Amino acid sequence: MSKLLNHINSPKELRQLNQDDLPQLAQELRDFIINIVATKEGHLGASLGVVELTIALHYVFNTPKDLLIWDVGHQAYGHKILTERKDVFNTNRQLNGISGFPKRDENMYDTFGVGHSSTSISAALGMAIASKLKGENKQHIAVIGDASIASGMAFEGLNHAGVTDANILIILNDNAIGIDPSVGALKQYLTNVKKGTQKQDNIFEALNFNYSGPIDGHNINTLVTELERLKTIKGPKLLHVITKKGKGLKQAEEDQVKYHAPGKFNATTGDLILKEPSKFTKYQDVFGHTLVELAKENKHIIGITPAMPTGSSLKYMMSVFPDRAFDVGIAEQHAVTLAAGMATQGLIPFCNIYSTFLQRAYDQVIHDVALQKLPVVFCLDRAGIVGEDGATHHGVFDLAYLRCIPNLIIFAPRNDVELRNIMHTAQLGLKLPIAIRYPRGYGVIVDWKQPFTKIGIGKGVQLKKGKNIAVLSLGTIANNVTNAIKDLDVSHYDMKFLKPIDEHLLHQIFKRYQTIFTVEDGTIKGGLGSEVLEFASKNNYTNTIKILGIPDKFIDHGKVRELQEYTGLDSKSIKNTITNEL
Repeated sequence: MSKLLNHINSPKELRQLNQDDLPQLAQELRDFIINIVATKEGHLGASLGVVELTIALHYVFNTPKDLLIWDVGHQAYGHKILTERKDVFNTNRQLNGISGFPKRDENMYDTFGVGHSSTSISAALGMAIASKLKGENKQHIAVIGDASIASGMAFEGLNHAGVTDANILIILNDNAIGIDPSVGALKQYLTNVKKGTQKQDNIFEALNFNYSGPIDGHNINTLVTELERLKTIKGPKLLHVITKKGKGLKQAEEDQVKYHAPGKFNATTGDLILKEPSKFTKYQDVFGHTLVELAKENKHIIGITPAMPTGSSLKYMMSVFPDRAFDVGIAEQHAVTLAAGMATQGLIPFCNIYSTFLQRAYDQVIHDVALQKLPVVFCLDRAGIVGEDGATHHGVFDLAYLRCIPNLIIFAPRNDVELRNIMHTAQLGLKLPIAIRYPRGYGVIVDWKQPFTKIGIGKGVQLKKGKNIAVLSLGTIANNVTNAIKDLDVSHYDMKFLKPIDEHLLHQIFKRYQTIFTVEDGTIKGGLGSEVLEFASKNNYTNTIKILGIPDKFIDHGKVRELQEYTGLDSKSIKNTITNEL
């Protein structure tokens, strides 16, 4: 039998298949995803879990005229393969290749760009209202997971949609897991619905949705039949679909956390291809183990993360101190204000949120924490360029968007030991909140578990003494600078704190060097360079100041090394830039 997938390049060919052929196509699509991700890496489990649903949606609905939105987008690999990208899918997440997430300017079937969770319902509702106003007869479908629908923004969308007559279908892809297992009261409610033990009114019907399900998300005939029925029903609808993350690959089904994005693995056996273990430790693990160490000595320390206990390594504290560590689900706003509430009562909350996701709680940082001078400790993992996740995930805006907030201390450790020491310093008792930002990946010190040292707030340090030029860096990008200038007669300063910046040290630098470079792995606009320029202006200095950092545009996906070269932040580029000035 000829392979069906070979002859399908778009949903147009898919719809010409006999419905009886769809289970075979599902197997071929699942194998295709496994074989590519096994060697190219990427997100795996989420896409394997929605293979049948993906086929059914494109089979029943007239995409791209009918608008299909995938929440977050981890699960959209099958969608990409069926929508004109099968032949380039092997470039997924690679430099100049296709994005790992739906992206509007990549393909007309990607109706909305996603990467952060819980946006699909609001977007689909906006599209549905637009279609009605324009007199267009379209279907609008949002596919959202049980972890994402528990987020505040998803509820806001449900709340609005329920009082409209918009033609919107929400598909609740219920697999009881996001990246880590789902948490919260809604998860328990959905579990009871699946078991048939839920006695209360249906929460979605109470919000005026036409609810159907739960149905088996891996039975393609059931899916097609139900979707065909729902096409004929007007107004807001919700279909509850039960799926298994990692479906079709035994290991991915059994270890859904690890196989969310497993790295390279054997496509036949499913076994992970283990890398040579690094002698260094990931920054997230330095954070996780240090927090446990500190919490053993200080009973007031609390750990909080919004749905990232594994990714942030808060899982270590959750294991040792389950009553003092909280996964609050995909709820960054709640995480921040929960921490603020705890801080009013004398607790010391370490609120660990990826840099890119703190953007979702910006008002809470300002209104609930900084305005009230509450000493919350923000630990911003994945700061700077993060690599293959691309534009939706790079943590390059935090320095700029936090620097303008009064009462907020901002610190970027140069290495593992400094991360440890600033965490120690923060729990000794600060009068203000502090944001500690550190990158994805491995540290640079093997023996990082050293005795704690208190760090002086607002104090920078000179790392290398030279003539002519001073280079000022912030955070781990200092290591690139160190490599860049080892053969150059220039000085290097690690500012450590963006706020309060060490003005005493800056005066010394401005009086000693005519030309000053600033280097940061954040956006050029608003970060360290801007702070130094403002200092110069305030103090009437006329020195030449050159700013190196992330340019004023969104950076696509690629390996961190490739993207540092692209933005001029690798050691070689930094060296060339400084040499040209010399």
